[in-house]
Amino acid sequence: MKKIALFIVFAFILSSFTADSGYGIKSGEKLVYAGSYNMSGLLTQIAQVTMSTENVTTSKSNYLHLSCELATYTKWDSFFKIRDIYESYVNPTTLKPSLYKRSIDEGGYTIKEKYVFKGTNVKSSVTKKNRPEVHKSFTIGANTQDVISLFYKVRTLDFSKFKTGQTQSMMIVFDEKEIPVTIKFMGKETVSAGNLGKKECYKISIGAKTDALRGKDKNLIWLTADAKKIPALLEFSIPVGTGKLVLTSATGI
Repeated sequence: MKKIALFIVFAFILSSFTADSGYGIKSGEKLVYAGSYNMSGLLTQIAQVTMSTENVTTSKSNYLHLSCELATYTKWDSFFKIRDIYESYVNPTTLKPSLYKRSIDEGGYTIKEKYVFKGTNVKSSVTKKNRPEVHKSFTIGANTQDVISLFYKVRTLDFSKFKTGQTQSMMIVFDEKEIPVTIKFMGKETVSAGNLGKKECYKISIGAKTDALRGKDKNLIWLTADAKKIPALLEFSIPVGTGKLVLTSATGI
């Protein structure tokens, strides 16, 4: 189950394409997904994933708060309960992060994590179940970002200029280390996009140097082929099985 949650994060990390400045991420968006997992050969809905945005103003600056919440449906909680929250506070225009937070509760195993970004320097604090808080300082590349802010940045990018099979490499920071990621543009397909109806989508393959993902072109995301680039469908293959996330509701877009 932990690897399922990790894939969901990796599924939201596409970036480094040519920007399309005609669309920006708005406050008040809410995307809801039904998460299914292959259990004994049967694809079964077990969780809900909710992505949302809101403006936050402090005495020093204005931020766009990006949030991703993952929760198993209550009927599955006795089997394996998940309550995860990933958050990023970013510049509303550039989407560069200032603060990243992760709160994990998976089957009783808990982690609380916080990154404070100052240019290429990161100060982190991590608390795991029954362990004292640990503080670190480390450096990252100038274009390395947290996983949640990169999910939203992809929607400002122009996939129409990419050829089928074209790839792009990048870096993310996760678990206090940088992880290389490769994405591949695989053309267009039409899929169901919840309350948005049938939509033509950009099909993207995701690869990363981590044991969380398995198989060639088996971890996929479909983004609506329009200015908003809403993730409509995600499929994953991990060491413990396969599954998908299906968009059920998109509001405030």
